[in-house]
Amino acid sequence: MDLFEYQAKELFARHGVPVPRGRVASTPEEARAVAAELRTPTVIKAQVKTGGRGKAGGVRPAPGPASAEVEAARVLGMDIKGLTALTVLVEQATVPLEEYYAAYLVDRAGGAFIAIVSAEGGMDIEEVAATRPDALVTTPVDPAVGMDGRSARLLASRAGLPADVQDAVADVLVRLWRVLVEEDALLVEVNPLAVTPDGRVLALDGKVTLDDNAAFRHGHDAFAEVPAAHGAAGLEARAKARGLNYVKLDGEVGVIGNGAGLVMSTLDVVAYAGQSSGGARPANFLDIGGGASAQVMADALEIVLSDPDVRAVLVNVFGGITACDAVAHGIVSALGMLGEHGVRHPIVVRLDGNSAEAGRAVLHAAGHPLVRVVATMDAAAELAASLAAA
Repeated sequence: MDLFEYQAKELFARHGVPVPRGRVASTPEEARAVAAELRTPTVIKAQVKTGGRGKAGGVRPAPGPASAEVEAARVLGMDIKGLTALTVLVEQATVPLEEYYAAYLVDRAGGAFIAIVSAEGGMDIEEVAATRPDALVTTPVDPAVGMDGRSARLLASRAGLPADVQDAVADVLVRLWRVLVEEDALLVEVNPLAVTPDGRVLALDGKVTLDDNAAFRHGHDAFAEVPAAHGAAGLEARAKARGLNYVKLDGEVGVIGNGAGLVMSTLDVVAYAGQSSGGARPANFLDIGGGASAQVMADALEIVLSDPDVRAVLVNVFGGITACDAVAHGIVSALGMLGEHGVRHPIVVRLDGNSAEAGRAVLHAAGHPLVRVVATMDAAAELAASLAAA
């Protein structure tokens, strides 16, 4: 479960990680009231579970309560990468003297925890990672030992942080490690980790992903209630409520498949095909699992087609226990349930395995004008990528 920034900072504060003062608001009037309580210049920050808020205009300075109300009115309801900002964080404005980057994550492939620190934080950290990976110091963390003060200071030193801030940053790194371990998190990220003119070290932003499997050990259910109440968790929350495994990506080809392995392979094939089709990329990961009833397919298609970035959809199903003709009937029924207003982009379908020929026959007989049936995964990916790029 990904947290909103303000939720991540609540966890940070609980573990002693210093954060700016602030509070979430859902109306311009509430934003004005929070700004008046803070009695300092503020910043209005859209609460959506994606990056790039600043470049999208979702982070705005507000010198006083009146401007906080005006800026909150501009940000609330803003669409950022397909997600709607229905709450804002009204926070004490901080002008950083230096900006660093710090993160812990679970390396599934290596079966280890990884710590990452860089002296170059801020909005362009992705570009730094891509063009100058040596600017990020990455090291495994032994879970039996953890991140103690000595190891944290060594990490800060290796990252090239100034000597006079290494102790303060090391203290934050130790506390962030406690967030990761004690909250059963999969990712804890601070960008930027700022040094203020008066020498304080603050987490100006925060990103936390919690392990859903460990929720029973914590009070994390309270976090899950927020997106349900405010509708701000976007497509991922809607998919989760319908029992679908969905992850939003930055692309144009919606992907639906049965089985995580097949869907991951489909993402790779679509990305490769897109290299020769105008750069089209996968827009999501969506695994419908072993069943493909009409309702499951309708839910999957509705979620994928609700993404404003999607220009074409690829349904890639390998029939096993569930036969492909049952899947095809589910697709046809789903298209009827969604209607012409719900289906506006081409849908490429590849069926293989159990009763694949019968399934293709069902789709051909239905004759839906937006459905294209393709025999192989490579050909289906190429067609979907070309349609998305058209």
